[in-house]
Amino acid sequence: MDLERDEPEAGLTPPEQALWWVAKGGFAVGPAWERAHEIAQASEGVAAYDRVHALLHWIEGDRSNSDYWYRRAGKARAGADPRADWEAQVADLQRA
Repeated sequence: MDLERDEPEAGLTPPEQALWWVAKGGFAVGPAWERAHEIAQASEGVAAYDRVHALLHWIEGDRSNSDYWYRRAGKARAGADPRADWEAQVADLQRA
């Protein structure tokens, strides 16, 4: 993912775009996090979106809400920190 760009590159799926925004925003709550959250909320109930949603609430520090979204996605956290989970999500989406 090219984070030097102002917008996600063409061809990324919405969950990949959300993950791009997460990284672009430095894994912190702010405008990029908000963009990612809007994407994640757009298709609640779809596992890839719910997993991104879980990551976002982990970054936000809302662990119980994050746990809820991981359960809905049918996935557990990958790694000890949000960046590790981000990497796992990117890899999983690229394999899909």
